[in-house]
Amino acid sequence: MAAMSQARIICGPAQGPGLKGTRALPILLRMSDASAPTYPGGFDAILTQMEGRREPFSYEAQECLPPLDVDFGPLKTACVDGRAPSVEGSRSTYARKLRDLSEEFDGLPELMLLHGLLIAHLRRRSAPDHTAALFLRLWSEESDWLLNRLDSRWLVSAITTFGDHGTSEVQRRVGQSLSLMFGMMKLYETERLYSGTPPDQPFEWSKRPQTALALQMDTYALGGGGLDVNLLGRLWQDAGTDPVLAPLARHLLELLIADDRTVFRRLRLMRRQREKAQKAEGSRPKRGHAAPTRHVPVPARIVKTDPGTVRWGTVSLVKAPLHRIAAFAAHHLDLGADRLHIHLDEPHPEALAYLSRHPKIEVTTCDANWWAGQKKPRMKTHQLRQAWVATQTYHRCDLDFLAHVDVDEFILSGSALGPLMAALPAGIAAIHLPPAELLAGTTDCFKLTPRDAGQEKAVLEDIYPNFGGHLRGGFISHREGKLIARCGIPGIRFGLHAVLLNGYPASNRLALPGLRLGHAHAPDWDTFQRHLAFRMAQGSYRKTDEEVLGLHDILDLLQEEEGEDGLRAFFAEVCEGTDRLIASLDAHGMLLRAPLDTESKIMRVFGAVPRG
Repeated sequence: MAAMSQARIICGPAQGPGLKGTRALPILLRMSDASAPTYPGGFDAILTQMEGRREPFSYEAQECLPPLDVDFGPLKTACVDGRAPSVEGSRSTYARKLRDLSEEFDGLPELMLLHGLLIAHLRRRSAPDHTAALFLRLWSEESDWLLNRLDSRWLVSAITTFGDHGTSEVQRRVGQSLSLMFGMMKLYETERLYSGTPPDQPFEWSKRPQTALALQMDTYALGGGGLDVNLLGRLWQDAGTDPVLAPLARHLLELLIADDRTVFRRLRLMRRQREKAQKAEGSRPKRGHAAPTRHVPVPARIVKTDPGTVRWGTVSLVKAPLHRIAAFAAHHLDLGADRLHIHLDEPHPEALAYLSRHPKIEVTTCDANWWAGQKKPRMKTHQLRQAWVATQTYHRCDLDFLAHVDVDEFILSGSALGPLMAALPAGIAAIHLPPAELLAGTTDCFKLTPRDAGQEKAVLEDIYPNFGGHLRGGFISHREGKLIARCGIPGIRFGLHAVLLNGYPASNRLALPGLRLGHAHAPDWDTFQRHLAFRMAQGSYRKTDEEVLGLHDILDLLQEEEGEDGLRAFFAEVCEGTDRLIASLDAHGMLLRAPLDTESKIMRVFGAVPRG
């Protein structure tokens, strides 16, 4: 590179997606042009236009790419100068590209600029002999670093470059396939904008015109079509067979399925709309409702049968006042936990100082620096972040059992957990904790679902006269419960309510008598009201597939028609531990009494009750 030391290189995208300065000339079509060919001149014209953009770069004296053995380390700390002083005065096309990229990456690490510059060269008909090798070396050695810093536009450019210049058949095949898929997405998503419908809004499934597709293709079967999963699944599997390509390709595929502005997401929402309409009409979707499960093999070497040697703990991602965190921690330490892994979702210096004093508590602040050290950037939703920290903790902890529970969830047991875990059958991968929902205003009264109490669900309308017919199990929080996973099983990860292997929930889990999860989901009116908007949009009150008229609809209607008074009436009937509700639950065998007594536990464990 011109006038650059070996420690300073330039990085930036070359003709990547979203390139600045691109001009688009509007084409005005008259009705008489409708029969004109899509590309006048056919493929001869297409190839001429394509090749015209691939002219190799020209260079002036001392302008060049860094050598193949360049040290990447200094380039991670050196920052790009947006003025590109190393090519000042040069009129080469290389210098022009370097200026464009330097402006785009101004102030960012020079390794990002080098990455973009390599892509720019490899999109031309020819490039310096070592260009492709340097690009592949960069991804082989620095994939985690690049994935944490490059945006999705540049990641797509990188995968395209693998398709053109990969050293293995897998790199080229997967790279070309993903490049084609993302290119077609850009075309059809751009055209879709002219429909006036935003990218995250699906079309009405019932309004499809009865017209044929191009090339006599069959339409995608909205009810049970597998084109999407076959396409994505094969790409995922193929990408995993190449260690250099896998981090980039699988990261892009995960970004794709997590984005709510794609055709995959819209089709899934349209499918849900269709299923709900069928349910309302009294018909049932063809697909089953139960998620498939699989047996998770348990290595014999990790099974302990001596109660005195079994060690267990919890992992949680929390964002709550210090007093609530202290109550959670004190309860589980008092129950006999050997280690609490508490991750703070945002900095909380007071909680960090208070909790860190206890030798059995490991506190991690999940700030920007912490996420920068992870293999993935910070996820948008708290559910994904919870699953991430739980899984990472599972695979590094030295415990025998690890419970993934939230700060408002308390493991309830009338006896020590060590003997229960030691007596667990060797083939069981996880202990299931069925939920019990705390009644607001109490610290010792929990309600059960009719199913857990051996009752018919029709009793809900007796217990909750106005709203029981629309409550899943009589709960406003989750009914799935949580799990205590046996540690040391290769390849498993935590979901919110499952232990998964290769995406399938473990079937070999067991609920033990007397062991439950006490959920203080809405312990008072203020907590319920404060979290209502978030839970309606992203949490446990959001609309689900199986509900025609469920909790979300009831709360939404109450807010619209009656405001706070309507919500208070709902809370009083369903959540508050009134004498009437306690007596009614007790009469149906759906009341569980389990005193939490958190204040006393805090004093025993920490010696002082925190103020916050």
